[in-house]
Amino acid sequence: MIGRWLGSRTNRVQRTSPLAAVPTPPSAGVLSCRVLDPVNEPVRHAEFAVTDAMGRSVVSGGADPFGSFVTTVPAGEYRLAVSAEGYTPYRATTQVAENTLASLGDVTLQVARPPELPEPGDWEIESAHSSLAFTARHIGLARIHGQFKSFAGVIRVTDPLERSAMHVVIDAASIDTNVKMRDDHLRSADFLDVAKFPTLEFYSDRFVHKGANRWAVTGALSLHGVTRTVTLDTEYLGLGNGMEGEVRAACRATTELHRDDFTVSWQTMLARGIAVVGPSIKIDLDVQVVRKG
Repeated sequence: MIGRWLGSRTNRVQRTSPLAAVPTPPSAGVLSCRVLDPVNEPVRHAEFAVTDAMGRSVVSGGADPFGSFVTTVPAGEYRLAVSAEGYTPYRATTQVAENTLASLGDVTLQVARPPELPEPGDWEIESAHSSLAFTARHIGLARIHGQFKSFAGVIRVTDPLERSAMHVVIDAASIDTNVKMRDDHLRSADFLDVAKFPTLEFYSDRFVHKGANRWAVTGALSLHGVTRTVTLDTEYLGLGNGMEGEVRAACRATTELHRDDFTVSWQTMLARGIAVVGPSIKIDLDVQVVRKG
């Protein structure tokens, strides 16, 4: 009787184990780990990517509030990459067997060294290796992608960097969505009215360090005769050398503009009440700058 009681108790423990709670298809197993920082606190914003032995993406996603993730994958060999802003990425290879839990346990991420900042002085935007792109919603379904092909700008870098300043001038007529009829309409008085407002201009007034390699660049954007304050969510990518040995700095930045804020309010509706053009425009910048002189 005692043996039967112990046996039933063992079965209950197995049925309530973490792996028993995860439905596992035939020929699959479970991969898991917990991501911690150097003081053993969970890294809640960690992201993971799992690839197979051929380098093909299998699954990706974010950690839960405890810094953990659990995923079911076909049995086989996998490479796991864990990343989080401000930390050095972690990589590991593991084997997942059928109907088993392959746990990497606690993974500790080390704080990454911030990229070296550019030296004080005037830095010029190198347009051949930079892009100013935008995305707009179309008829509530698709996205229209475009760019401004002609722009110039300079950044006066100071020490500390927070006192730096930037001025960018964009040729409004250089808008390009790869469809001439649409581009002509965007240049017309319905939208940018390039005959009356030939340029867009941005003057920064504040650089704010948000931690690690993240910065917020706030300034005044003049568009269609209206000036509004906008903030660029910026990721600084560091320094590098060009083909001729010149020092370059690079960054990525995003922001969102609302057309009505700049009185670019042209709109027409489809028969079912859907707007042809969405109310907001997403801006994506990829910028390289070179030290002047």
